[in-house]
Amino acid sequence: MARACAITGKATLVGGRYSNRVRATQFNATGKVRRKANLQRRRIYVPELGKTIIVDVSTKGLRSIKKQGPRAALKKAGVI
Repeated sequence: MARACAITGKATLVGGRYSNRVRATQFNATGKVRRKANLQRRRIYVPELGKTIIVDVSTKGLRSIKKQGPRAALKKAGVI
């Protein structure tokens, strides 16, 4: 399974590097880079279920869980 956030769905992106030398040479020889999402493995306790669920979640997803509450956020994402 690809590394992706359980709440927001953020995953890795492939992008290009950009060097200052491009301005002088008309081409970009720096290649591509894989930008990874800022994922954290967290144990989240859901009091309504009385369970602890382990999820890979981005830092933005952690903020969503904090705002909406664990049960609402995980249910909306389809984790529980």
